[in-house]
Amino acid sequence: MFSDFDRVAMQRALELAARGLDTTHPNPRVGCVIARSGRVVGEGWHARAGEPHAEVLALAACGTQAAGATAYVTLEPCSHHGRTPPCVEALIAARVARVVYAMADPNPQVDGRGAERLAAAGLTVEGGLLAAEAAELNQGFVKRMRTGRPWVRVKLAMSLDGRTALANGASRWISGAAAREDVQRWRARSSAVLTGVGTVLADDPRLDVRLPAEAGGERRQPLRVVLDGALRTPPAARLFTVPGEVLIITGLAASDPDWEPRCAALAARGARIETLPEAATQLPLPAVLERLGELEMNELQVEAGPTLAGELIRQALADELLLYVAPKLLGPAARPLLALPELAAIEAAPAFLIAEVARIGDDLRLRLTPRAAA
Repeated sequence: MFSDFDRVAMQRALELAARGLDTTHPNPRVGCVIARSGRVVGEGWHARAGEPHAEVLALAACGTQAAGATAYVTLEPCSHHGRTPPCVEALIAARVARVVYAMADPNPQVDGRGAERLAAAGLTVEGGLLAAEAAELNQGFVKRMRTGRPWVRVKLAMSLDGRTALANGASRWISGAAAREDVQRWRARSSAVLTGVGTVLADDPRLDVRLPAEAGGERRQPLRVVLDGALRTPPAARLFTVPGEVLIITGLAASDPDWEPRCAALAARGARIETLPEAATQLPLPAVLERLGELEMNELQVEAGPTLAGELIRQALADELLLYVAPKLLGPAARPLLALPELAAIEAAPAFLIAEVARIGDDLRLRLTPRAAA
């Protein structure tokens, strides 16, 4: 049984882990608290890949007081050599007496081995304290480790009557300034932002993060991904005018006579171009997600038009909808939120659970998860 102090200490470790929300990609967000006799003696959180892990920083903060103490970690300590040495070795060397972790590490290189190594060294090891909260914090990392695909968050904005733009295409701005700033924060925590070439041609978005720089350095920009089956992205697109990497995934065959000059023009603007094997201009979305998983993308934010967003929902590939609802009415001639096939029965309608409702300025933000997945 966990004590009240155990819960307080783990909650603090989760708060520390959340400090790395925007920065730890592709690593998980991890926090650590070290305590003895009901008093915290050291804290740490992982900030960036290649930098010390939370446990190492917490041990450094408490020095010799680690001997006989309890370490509270939001993720099972790692037992393998990656960019940094194994944290289990540091905990054992510091003579920590007990380790409490929130959730097992889904990384196949760890997944129980860290706990086993600590127990074999004589430490008391307990897991499962605030596991759901830890999993929520690292939903992208967990999904990628288990399925090879990132967590797919589809961002949408609509009027009260479910419209996204006037019939003439005018859409700026449906949501208010506070909602648009909120979108920036969700972009910042994402590993990548994905759109379709139709959105690039119609709206010419930048898809970068426009928030103040992080303490101690420049703000990390997510990978911007364009699905462009026929390689129609203009070299003059605003995507190429801001810092950060742009990946264009195409299905255009290299044998096409226009392929090489189009590639050259986009590469000159800094784009990286990948062709999915045997893909036509209609790109297979599961293959796209698997490729992004191979590129170590944990959280993918989709900011696209009704066709791509609708396909992700139709194919049950969206893990979450981030839906902003503006208190406006655009009328029946305005453009719909999603392109979905006509239904023959109401029971066939995609259904969602409301995970969160928040007021953001004058708008509402709904976080929705597919009912079938739940």
